[in-house]
Amino acid sequence: MSQYRVLIDANDEKGLVHKVSTVFYKNDLNILTNSEFVDAQNNKFFMRSVVEGDIELNKLHQLISDVMPISANIEVIAPKKKNIIIMATKEMHALGDILIRHEAGELEANILCVISNYNDLESLVSKFNIPFIAISHVGLDREQHEDKILECLDGFEDIDYIVLAKYMRILTSKFTEAYENRIINIHHSFLPAFIGANPYKQAYERGVKIIGATSHFVNNNLDEGPIIAQEVIHVNHAYGWRDMQRSGKDVEKVVLSRALKLALEDRIFVYANKTVIF
Repeated sequence: MSQYRVLIDANDEKGLVHKVSTVFYKNDLNILTNSEFVDAQNNKFFMRSVVEGDIELNKLHQLISDVMPISANIEVIAPKKKNIIIMATKEMHALGDILIRHEAGELEANILCVISNYNDLESLVSKFNIPFIAISHVGLDREQHEDKILECLDGFEDIDYIVLAKYMRILTSKFTEAYENRIINIHHSFLPAFIGANPYKQAYERGVKIIGATSHFVNNNLDEGPIIAQEVIHVNHAYGWRDMQRSGKDVEKVVLSRALKLALEDRIFVYANKTVIF
């Protein structure tokens, strides 16, 4: 008995759900979960199904392809742990939360290593028996440093996602294009507000009443990639910007781990710099 995640996005037309469901029925597949969404404005159809039964993955993919529009994107995925690499700088709250959740078996992931441009986090990572690799940026320009990281990444096979757990360096287009829609970042602000450095200070100076965090895929535009997850908390006039920062860290780690979990469970569709999440 095999279980598969079926992901479909296509131009919308009548009968798509019926066609896919008929494939499942004729092949004696039990539908464990099913979600659909139609973006009427852009005529886009999205569907995520989890099915179980006796059929080979390639055969199921072909049967679905035969009944869907030619332009449809179809993935049939056998659930398994995905390979991830975490990149961080000095702050440990977001990294630590992922490591603890991983240790507790909450994430469908193999953490291949943690990469940092400093040694500060090595003692934390070593407690979880995960390889720690320090690649210093000192004396290197941004491209030279990234080339060293990319060379390191080339030593790993089948990297599904790179997680930026407070990695405080801006990535170049060379890096982001090499891992398109596979780099997950946490931004310490409720985007699109307060983009860039020290958003908590920006928020304090603006007198905001809520602060938050945003997890998104990284693209060539700073902090403007497709948003995966967001959360906010209330603050008031008694909060200084450092108080906001301390409270914000709790939000950041939860939002990043939530976004990572969605990615690991194949719940995210990316299109038009937006996401559809089931």
